[in-house]
Amino acid sequence: MDALSRAEWEALCDGCGRCCLVKLEDEDTGKIHFTDIVCRLFEAKSCRCSDYPGRKAKVPDCIKLTPKRVREIKWLPPTCAYRLVDEGKDLYPWHHLISGSRETVHKAGVSLRGRAGPSEDDVPDDELLDHIVRWPGKVPPPRKF
Repeated sequence: MDALSRAEWEALCDGCGRCCLVKLEDEDTGKIHFTDIVCRLFEAKSCRCSDYPGRKAKVPDCIKLTPKRVREIKWLPPTCAYRLVDEGKDLYPWHHLISGSRETVHKAGVSLRGRAGPSEDDVPDDELLDHIVRWPGKVPPPRKF
C-alpha cells in the first residue's frame, strides 16, 4: 500500500460511505459503535463527501486515511478496500476495480444508499445512542448485481 500513487490510493475507495458514519466510543471499554448518523458533508445519492478537498477544514475530526492510519484504525468496516488490501485479502466482486462499475457497491447493498440516517447536525446529543446500528461492521450477504 505504501507504494501506491495518490490516484491509485484514491481509486481503492469503493464509495460505500461507511467511514462517513458517526461512531461512538464507549468510555469504559473503548469499544467503537457505529451509528446511522452521517457526517454533515455526506451526500446521500453518491455516498461521497460533498467537499472532499475541503473536508478537514469543515469537519476537523474527519480521518484522512493513510497506509499507516489504516493499520492503526480498528473500526474500518470489514468491507473496506483499504483494510482488505492491508490484510492481504482480495477485494469483493462488487468493488469497482473488479466489477468495472461504481454502481455495484450500491447494487450489492454494501453502501449507505437507502440506509443513511440523519445528518449529525440534526441529532441532539441525548439521542445519539438511539442511532447505534450493527450492520456497518458486517459483510452483507451476497446479492446479484
